[in-house]
Amino acid sequence: MAHAPQIKIAATYMRGGTSKGVFFRLQDLPERAQVPGAARDALLLRVIGSPDPYGKQIDGMGAATSSTSKTVIVSISSQPGHDVDYLFGQVSIDQPFVDWSGNCGNLSAAVGAFAIGSGLLDISAAPDGVVTVRIWQANIGKTIIAQVPIKNGAVQETGDFQLDGVTFPAAEVELAFLDPAAEEEGAGGAMFPT
Repeated sequence: MAHAPQIKIAATYMRGGTSKGVFFRLQDLPERAQVPGAARDALLLRVIGSPDPYGKQIDGMGAATSSTSKTVIVSISSQPGHDVDYLFGQVSIDQPFVDWSGNCGNLSAAVGAFAIGSGLLDISAAPDGVVTVRIWQANIGKTIIAQVPIKNGAVQETGDFQLDGVTFPAAEVELAFLDPAAEEEGAGGAMFPT
């Protein structure tokens, strides 16, 4: 009986805010999945365990909720003035569909830490404290600034920051979403009706 070939892909399972997802460096994906399209979607669906008619994602890394059926692809930024590009995929639990149309604000909090921990950013000369990571959110074309705590040349994950919906405290990662309501680059927009 013939079987599909097994492949190994470096990935990291991370929590950001009240969500969890599987994080990849773009360069670690198989070549056919390094570009948008059906091959990338099929790979991410399989990693998460979708579509699952039982709604449990037992045969994947998803956890059968919308806040845990997520993927992130990070790469060195192609945008001037940014450190990394961040692409978010919301994976349907029971349908063969990956939604690339939006951002996950929760997982945005983990992008800087992933970029540092996976070697996309070199912080070896950074003193203990906070490293600023400029993130280009590729789905929506916006800039996110992450303040990532650093200790002894690595991301500081433990801490005393309490977040509603998360059982245990951790280090706080502050985010700034620059001009989130702008309709186009450089244009001001209204977030709420005035």
